Amino acid sequence: MAVLLAWQFAATLLAGSFLFAGPIEILRYLLDNHAALGRALLATVQTAASGYLWGNAVAILLAGLALLLPLSERPIRILSLVIFCLPLIATGPILRVLYGPGIGPQVTLAALSVFYTTLVPLLAGLRAVPRVWVDMVQSYGRGRWTTLAKVRVLASTPYLIAGLQIAAPAAFLGALIGEFTGAERGLGILTLQAMRRLDTDATWAIASIAAVTSISVYLVIGQLGRLLWKGAPTTLLAPPLKAPRRHWLGSVAGVLGLTLMVLLLWQGVMDVFGLNRFFAKRPYDIWSFLVTGAEAEAHRETLLSALGDTLITVVPGFFAGLALGGALAALCTLMPRMSGVLLPVAITLRAVPIVTTAPLIVLWLGRGPTGVITIVAIMIFFPTLIACLHGLKQVPKAVLDVCESYSAPRWRILVHARIPAALPAFFATARIAVPAAVLAATVAEWLATGQGMGHLMALAASTSDYNMLWSAVVALTLVAVIAHFAVALAEQVVFARYAPEQLQP
Repeated sequence: MAVLLAWQFAATLLAGSFLFAGPIEILRYLLDNHAALGRALLATVQTAASGYLWGNAVAILLAGLALLLPLSERPIRILSLVIFCLPLIATGPILRVLYGPGIGPQVTLAALSVFYTTLVPLLAGLRAVPRVWVDMVQSYGRGRWTTLAKVRVLASTPYLIAGLQIAAPAAFLGALIGEFTGAERGLGILTLQAMRRLDTDATWAIASIAAVTSISVYLVIGQLGRLLWKGAPTTLLAPPLKAPRRHWLGSVAGVLGLTLMVLLLWQGVMDVFGLNRFFAKRPYDIWSFLVTGAEAEAHRETLLSALGDTLITVVPGFFAGLALGGALAALCTLMPRMSGVLLPVAITLRAVPIVTTAPLIVLWLGRGPTGVITIVAIMIFFPTLIACLHGLKQVPKAVLDVCESYSAPRWRILVHARIPAALPAFFATARIAVPAAVLAATVAEWLATGQGMGHLMALAASTSDYNMLWSAVVALTLVAVIAHFAVALAEQVVFARYAPEQLQP
């Protein structure tokens, strides 16, 4: 009640500033427009749910395939990363041209928003298996399938739950962005109309509906997870595995091979389906536009200038979100009562779609880097907090028993036991955070700031400049992939010491 009163008081003080709408104004708007809002919510929930189911199903199948066929894991990771790094606000208009009328773009963008957020923590969970469990299965003459079904699935359950929870608001956001590309109905359409009219009451009402919906799904999944996960069985401590070593030439060759595979796949899909070159650009079209064409230098200058503006906000927002999420997860572990206060706030911040909050935050903090950095940090903060909270609980009971036998204080247990156990979850969310940071920055630029890659892509889409649109997609994807590999390099160094079971032999 105190929060609602403070909220209403702030809205009254800032009346006319187009920043806040209080609970009374929101409730009034909901009552006056409940029929239209209900129809729009139903349409968005249907597309988000379809994308959520498809995206998570693909993620689970790919994770199982990667464990059963180890040679497939690296291609699966890279191709999944490339697809996930495709900027939604650029792929949305392209998908609208490919699909035509209907809900295809919304469902596809919702699926693209969630499959990687589930795949990465699930792969980490499938590898978070004590050596003695695997040895026991092998001692009975069983193979990879039995190990996966009987051992790895059990170990990965908390990681899967975390991924599914994080995916709930992501699917809703993907559906909303899909509706922005020309859908006939949905909350995304109402959001655009409200922003164009500067209708603060409508914007906050839609944001509240989206938040309540996402939080409800999040809580339901969490409850199901508690029913399924009864805690890990007792783990016998065993010496750690020796981290495998790779020659750098093999890594370089692998990257080059996968790059060639992505280019061939890109070209092949366009040719097989006979897509019109006007909007379905091939690799050579982008090469000509940026390198060999008559105006290539001007095109590169435009693209690189916009990319620089975006990176200025993505990098600090990325690290701020990771640091804040990890720190608050540790704080909740040290002071469990604080989680009752912090978690609802964190869930609410992430559940509100960025497409509704970005213009308000930019209006409040200005169109400079500060507003976009804040939006990126909020986008990264929530999945980091949730993943780290799950990871900090994955300490073997035997380790906790040893710590308690020496009456170790909570902070020592945190530093020496819980943080090392949480490293796989932290790096999994750091991988996911790379393209998520790019998405947050470009959405803010697209809707509010008029700068950076988001504005460039919106302008290119509105003028049917598909060469620039595809070039922006390629540039952002390359940046996200390079940053992802930088995180993976740091992960390899840390895992070699603390979690060698996560490393591929």
